[in-house]
Amino acid sequence: MSTVGKAVSLLELFTLHEPEIGLSELARRAGLDKATARRLLMALAAHRLIEQEPRSRRYRLGAGLSRLARIRDAHFPFVRLAAPVIRELSLETGETVHLSEFSAGALLTLHVELSAKANRVNVDVGQVLPLHGTASGIAFLAASRLEAVGAYLEKPLQAFTSFTMTQPDDLVKAIALAASRGYSRSAQGYEEGVHSIGAAILGTDGQPIGTLAVASPVSRVDDATAAGQGEAAVRAARLISARLTGEA
Repeated sequence: MSTVGKAVSLLELFTLHEPEIGLSELARRAGLDKATARRLLMALAAHRLIEQEPRSRRYRLGAGLSRLARIRDAHFPFVRLAAPVIRELSLETGETVHLSEFSAGALLTLHVELSAKANRVNVDVGQVLPLHGTASGIAFLAASRLEAVGAYLEKPLQAFTSFTMTQPDDLVKAIALAASRGYSRSAQGYEEGVHSIGAAILGTDGQPIGTLAVASPVSRVDDATAAGQGEAAVRAARLISARLTGEA
């Protein structure tokens, strides 16, 4: 792994549930010796991408990342334009709804509106979702070019639960079904007990840039409920696409 790759691997260890991590733990999780980890952290800190909490001496993400995020949002306001639509879809369905953007072969969760119900699906901002194991991913593949789908099918399909589609033929059928009805449906493919409906969000070139998904406890969804969520998800995805392209 390159030096840049090692530095990025340290950044990716931080999560909403673990915003601060000590040097020894960072080194262990990244598979680095402490001296290398410290050197990389010092380089990241020099660019304000990492900072050290004065009292605990633990590390956390730095303000430089917020600066870069604001610059990107000014030119590609994906979350800013989509968030109100995601919020309305969550209110309409009564379920958790999350927004993802395609990045490096997977979907990165950018925004989440949690259901107000006590029994709900929890999704974390920053969570990386595989394309074959989630409704979001299947919806993305269904809207993608055939060569992109073919390239993905050549990769090993990891099993996340006993319900994950790991055979290319099964995934092809799911992609075709999602393409025919405009949304995807997945039950427990990535997390047991979770049912999801996904719809692709298109960019100016008509290709998918991300997805939205309605996530519910599997016990709360029957075919009629899924169909209603699917129609609502498609409407919301089309509205976001139109806002991104200036058509709404």
